[in-house]
Amino acid sequence: MSDFVPKDPLADPAATAASYSDLRHAPATVRNREPIRQALAELLPVQQCTVLEVASGSGEHALWMARALPQVTWAPSEATADGLAAIEAWRALCPDLANRVLPPVLIDADRPPWPGAPVDAVFVANLTHIAPWSATLGLVKGAAARLVAGGLLLTYGPFNEGGGFTGHGNAAFDADLRNRNPLWGLRDREAVDAIASAHGFLVEPAREMPTNNRLLVYRHP
Repeated sequence: MSDFVPKDPLADPAATAASYSDLRHAPATVRNREPIRQALAELLPVQQCTVLEVASGSGEHALWMARALPQVTWAPSEATADGLAAIEAWRALCPDLANRVLPPVLIDADRPPWPGAPVDAVFVANLTHIAPWSATLGLVKGAAARLVAGGLLLTYGPFNEGGGFTGHGNAAFDADLRNRNPLWGLRDREAVDAIASAHGFLVEPAREMPTNNRLLVYRHP
């Protein structure tokens, strides 16, 4: 690890990661973190609440959202020990957030139920299209078991709508994903809505996000 300690590691995470051999940086988190923050600010309770993030990746979203949303305690997770270590590496650089970004826990979206106390929201970004469909099924089932009454399942990423792609870029992206793994690919929003409804969720209007992404919003009764 470098002796360099940036004043704000999140201001330029790419530069921060370049100075630390054990840091992972996901460029997409910088591109989408502000639009996601704006949506969460409108959707999450204004009082203290806990958000469980499934498939937290590098953990950069966890820290950014917790800093920007002071009422939120963020609970990150990953499916492997290496994933947990990646989150902890970022978390160690932000001691001011140690009380509101909890130590990451092992959660496999594909294998609910997940251990832990009830939470006010479950958030996931960019999982459904880079995992088998069974992961989306597990995500909805797992969230239904962990959410409090009125809690939210919030799923960010690219989705098809009305039987087609929402943009030319998504068509090319889907082709690339399926070439890399036949079990991957963009999911139909309506199919995810149907699974959520089958688990008792109330389907709220999806939010359009930049670059043909969506934030799907499901409320636990």
